Amino acid sequence: MFQAKTVMTTELVTVSTNTPIYEAISLMVDNGVTGIPVVDDEMRIIGIVTEKDVLKSLAVLNESGGKVEDFMTADIVSFDEDEDLVIICECLINNHFRRVPILSEGKLVGIISRKDIIQYILEPIG
Repeated sequence: MFQAKTVMTTELVTVSTNTPIYEAISLMVDNGVTGIPVVDDEMRIIGIVTEKDVLKSLAVLNESGGKVEDFMTADIVSFDEDEDLVIICECLINNHFRRVPILSEGKLVGIISRKDIIQYILEPIG
């Protein structure tokens, strides 16, 4: 069994609910990611803000922008770091997610994207 912790990315970019949305968008662009976990001060996940969230809200974006909490998805699926990678793959496929947060004792410790899994599959070949 391959576990989430063997594949997850641990160098995370995160934001809080009070982060200005334009700052979150800049972080996505600067870091080449399509979504950023929203966390509290103790790294508990509150939600995620994605490109899709921003695009859906394009009509309400204005010069002041708003905060991440105005745009984020709060109902998210996450997995424990010991979860079987096959289960995570099934979730990504069946729900059309691009990434899922990975937790340890309720706190964010990583993220697994489709790209992370594909790179992991290719490692033995490369």
